[in-house]
Amino acid sequence: MPAEDAPPPPPELVALARAYGVDVRYPGVDGRCVGARTLVAVLGALGVAAGSAEEVREALERHRAEQRGRLLPPCVVVRQGRRTALDVPAEVRLRIELEGGGVWELPRGHAHWLPGDLPLGRHRLRADSAEAVLIVAPEKLPQLPGRSWGFLAQLYSVLSERSWGMGDLGDLTELVQWAGAELGAGFVQINPLHQALPAAPTDPSPYRPSSRRFADPVHLRIEAVPEFAYATYASREQVEQVEELEELEGRARRLRGEVLAHDGLIDRDAVWELKREALEILHDVPRGPGRQAAYEAYQRREGEWLRRHALWNALAEVHGTNWRHWPKGLRHPEGPHIEQAEKEFEEEAEFHRWLAWQVDQQLAEAQRAAADAGMPVGLIHDLAVGVHPDGADAWALQDVLAAGISTGAPPDAFNAHGQDWGLPPWRPDALAASGYAPYAELLRAAMKHAGAIRIDHVMGLFRLWWVPEGHAPTEGAYVRYDAEAMLGVLALEAHRAGTAVIGEDLGTVEPGVREELESRGILGTSVLWFERDWQQDGRILPPNRWRTECLATLTTHDLPSTAARLSGEHVELRHRLGLLARPLAEEQAEAGAELADWEEELARLGLLKPGEPVTMQALYAFLHRTPAELVGVWLPDLVGDPRPQNLPGTWDQYPNWRLPIADATGTPVTLERLVTSAGAMSVIPTPTRAVP
Repeated sequence: MPAEDAPPPPPELVALARAYGVDVRYPGVDGRCVGARTLVAVLGALGVAAGSAEEVREALERHRAEQRGRLLPPCVVVRQGRRTALDVPAEVRLRIELEGGGVWELPRGHAHWLPGDLPLGRHRLRADSAEAVLIVAPEKLPQLPGRSWGFLAQLYSVLSERSWGMGDLGDLTELVQWAGAELGAGFVQINPLHQALPAAPTDPSPYRPSSRRFADPVHLRIEAVPEFAYATYASREQVEQVEELEELEGRARRLRGEVLAHDGLIDRDAVWELKREALEILHDVPRGPGRQAAYEAYQRREGEWLRRHALWNALAEVHGTNWRHWPKGLRHPEGPHIEQAEKEFEEEAEFHRWLAWQVDQQLAEAQRAAADAGMPVGLIHDLAVGVHPDGADAWALQDVLAAGISTGAPPDAFNAHGQDWGLPPWRPDALAASGYAPYAELLRAAMKHAGAIRIDHVMGLFRLWWVPEGHAPTEGAYVRYDAEAMLGVLALEAHRAGTAVIGEDLGTVEPGVREELESRGILGTSVLWFERDWQQDGRILPPNRWRTECLATLTTHDLPSTAARLSGEHVELRHRLGLLARPLAEEQAEAGAELADWEEELARLGLLKPGEPVTMQALYAFLHRTPAELVGVWLPDLVGDPRPQNLPGTWDQYPNWRLPIADATGTPVTLERLVTSAGAMSVIPTPTRAVP
């Protein structure tokens, strides 16, 4: 039953839902209730049976009894510098076992207060026989070293004359060296490099990965693997392998040529087929003692996370990627047949551990190159909001992910049908019970080789729209997370890594969220076309009134390119694909009126002559006049690429995530040509454009 037709749920079911952090009101302007069917399904995913009135009463009584009988919550998150009250009986003695060693004993009293001078870290809090994880987080996250600008790039699209059919980490290293040393850029933000689901055909979206914890080896530059050089010194036994490598390089050149032809598309599966063959050869090249020691040290550092990830990949090659259909003893990482599988597939799993090490090394090299080029920030990695339900992380973390639930977005003014992203969300109760360890580990990995990270849909740290399996996206409900804990864990990991954080806060944002993020030192995201003064009839927001704490851009991977907006091609494209909600003439008129507004505003600021049409250079000059801490230049804008990298609402109608950067005619442009384009100098800040 659609949400707007659902009768109000029974009061006891409402009380039970609220007890577990489930919003019972639909987020529309009319504040209608979430249907009982949805609440029952969401509660079921939280391990709470609520299918009958009796089950609801029993669950509510059980929850209340558990709350009364619990001396400590499973996890306590506090901010350093603040005394925090703890609701425990006065006669209970508190003991804090510090992460770095040592113990703090807190005296009994009329009220218990955790002192504000506790050291940062993950500690253990004990109260008589009860215990909990105690996380002490900094008040604010690390701040940027100063105002800077940089490029926004989808790495796969940035092909050089050395790429094997798609942009790779070698290309990224070249890009940051050029942007930093030659142009004075402060950062390069890239798409998520998470490992894709190893299926054929592969889902090309970087936002629906198999694993967010490990990067995909398809991004490797083969020639940059140290063993590649040794393989060329062929002994009699190695001649055949060297010939195989040479043959693979020839195939890679042909593949690259096909992609760089007019209207060429990136074929990720073909790229991986070539690279996998090459990497299997390089894996067998003997490593020197130093290299072997470094590899073993990496495996010790990554520990259980790497072991599970590699084993999943090995098992997926035999049983397929949908782990729910594997033999029963393998469907859980602690299943009864896992130990035997580790022995049986040790060789295959070790290869995947080695691949993860190679990617880690090349990511580290790219960030070092950015620092050496003078970039104050360097790489900004993108953290997707979730993972594919059939992938490695969903298998390894199934105890803290909600089964039978997909993350999405509720209906809004732009999409009356809502959205279902097909990504299982964290279970807030299971996260707390784990001391937020899986979440912390994910952040730690994302920040390892980054000057900053971008968190996709950062509002998910506060609440997420849960869509139960078999329900339409309109039949979902918001589930609350402990934002103080989520932000506290984020702050602690960012502090330890020295990494700044940018939140993607576009779309529907709950009141107070942006203010809370700003108070914690998390930057927002501001896109030029959306920055309007809604208090003044939606007029363009002048540059001096933009927020400082943000990454300011003209576009994103999900929006039309700047060239398309200026030409109107973005409306024509959606019309050709049948995606317009209104007649073509109306959409064109609205787009034309928007450009007319910008002509007037840019002329007022002296960035255009009166009557001159809007130019890309003038729009970037506007961005550079804002006080935004980071200004992002969409890399394809340097050559006037009119095509979006992703067109929401399409699947096979448009080649999402498969387009190399191209010029205005659709001819792909290599990195070598890109760096010599006139567009680079026309969009970067100059002393007259920069904010004093």
